[in-house]
Amino acid sequence: MAERKSYTPVYGIAVAAALVGLPEATLRLFESKGLLTPSRSDGGTRRYSDDDIERMQRAARLRDDGINIAGISRVLDLEDENAELRGQLDESSE
Repeated sequence: MAERKSYTPVYGIAVAAALVGLPEATLRLFESKGLLTPSRSDGGTRRYSDDDIERMQRAARLRDDGINIAGISRVLDLEDENAELRGQLDESSE
């Protein structure tokens, strides 16, 4: 069997919420504020990937640290940009 990619959307909202330990309403809030963009099934059901789960965990830790939604969004964007730049740097040094 082929290994599943981390970006493959597989989890429904109830499972994703349980994996992260957050209420489903918080996941919906994160989505409405642009912190998450889950995939949608043909029927419109949210589907979360392992990458989405990791992002939710990062957002939850920041929220627990007292950072508001706008701050969380900025921190996550900067972390993602940093990771992308590090990946480009690693590729160029090979």
